[in-house]
Amino acid sequence: MAVQGEAIPSQLRKGVVELAILAMLHTGEAYGAEIVDRLCQYPGLAISAGTAYPLLSRLKKAELITSEWQESPVGPPRKYYRLSAAGVQAFTSMTMVWAAMKTDMDDLLGMSATND
Repeated sequence: MAVQGEAIPSQLRKGVVELAILAMLHTGEAYGAEIVDRLCQYPGLAISAGTAYPLLSRLKKAELITSEWQESPVGPPRKYYRLSAAGVQAFTSMTMVWAAMKTDMDDLLGMSATND
């Protein structure tokens, strides 16, 4: 049964945003609002806090990330997220899959464009 409407773009974005968060945390820890702000620099990856925090919670439940409260130089303490060892492995695996899929999709989309 085919998925219709907004479901396909939504499903695509969900996996890509998850990989984007793991990529960000692969370079170092970040707190939730910082993750949202950094993703908003990329319009195709922009998400709201209402989307980010449940996703971070799912990644934590899957033991791909850990979190720790830290004092903030301004304002209340912040929850910082970082990759766990399993998260590093997942990031590496997802990156390899992404690269292969991107190459394949670039080829397919290129063929589609030349046939139009």
